[in-house]
Amino acid sequence: MPNPKRRHSQQRSAKRRTHYKATEPTLSKDSATGEIHVRHRAHVSEGKLYYKGQVVAEKAPSRA
Repeated sequence: MPNPKRRHSQQRSAKRRTHYKATEPTLSKDSATGEIHVRHRAHVSEGKLYYKGQVVAEKAPSRA
């Protein structure tokens, strides 16, 4: 297995890592509820789980 003969400098490693940047998440407005949510993610609104504007799951009533 090939290994480097000499150590790479910190500057060289930093140059390679310059493309990794933090980006803002893309937000969308739900057509059914009107809430703002992260795109392509399910979100909870009023105890119901929504995805693509449709109810995926409802919160079951708690047993007392």
